[in-house]
Amino acid sequence: MAEIIQEDKHKGGKKKPKKHSTAIDMTPMVDLMCLLITFFMLTTAFAKPKVMEIVLPEKVKKDEKVEPPKIADSRTLNIIIGPKDKVFWYGGKADPANLPPLQEADFSASANGIRQVLLDRNRALFKKIEQFQQDVLTGKIAIKQDSVRSAIRKLKTDDDTGPIVLIKFYKKSKYKNLVDIIDEMSIVGIARYIITDINWIEEGMVERALGMPVASTPAAHK
Repeated sequence: MAEIIQEDKHKGGKKKPKKHSTAIDMTPMVDLMCLLITFFMLTTAFAKPKVMEIVLPEKVKKDEKVEPPKIADSRTLNIIIGPKDKVFWYGGKADPANLPPLQEADFSASANGIRQVLLDRNRALFKKIEQFQQDVLTGKIAIKQDSVRSAIRKLKTDDDTGPIVLIKFYKKSKYKNLVDIIDEMSIVGIARYIITDINWIEEGMVERALGMPVASTPAAHK
C-alpha cells in the first residue's frame, strides 16, 4: 500500500500542506506471497499425471526365429476400430473361404456398445473380480489395500476362460478411439489384449460393412 503523510502549517492565517515521500507497506504482499506458495505446493502434490499403462512386447533380435503364440479361436475376439467412431468385431479367425459375420458396435454403454460385448465375453472373470472386491470390503478376506491391485492382477493372469482381444485399426480410424478402446479394456477387466495390424481380409470386411468398393487382392490394400 502507498501512504502519503501530510502536515498542516499555519502561516499568515493560511494552511499550507507539506508533502513527504511515499511509503509502501509490503506486509500484505508478503502475506499474499505465502498464500500463493502454499497454493502451488498443494496443487502440485495432489495433481498426479494421468498415464496409460501399456505393456510392450520384448524386442526380437535380428535373425531370431520366434514362433507366434497359439490362440484358440473360441477365445479370440477381434475388434476393428473403423472411421467415424465406429467399432466392428467378430470372433475366431477370418478365413477368405468362409468369412465370419462382422458385427457393428459403438463406444456407448448401451446394449449395442462394445463394453457390453466385452462384458458378455469376460463375464466369468468379471464376476470373480467383483466377488473378490466385495469380500475385501466386507472383511471376509483380510488383505491390505496396497495388495488389492496385485491380487486382482494375479486373478487376471491365472484366468484361462476370458477372451483374448486383438485390437486392430482401419486406415481411416482416429487416434482418440485408441484411448477409448484401451479404457474399455480397463473398465471391463480384460486380462489379455494386444494391438496388432489389420490384414487385407479384415479391411475388405470393414469396407463391405460401410458399403464401400472392396479390393479383392492383398496388393490392392497396400
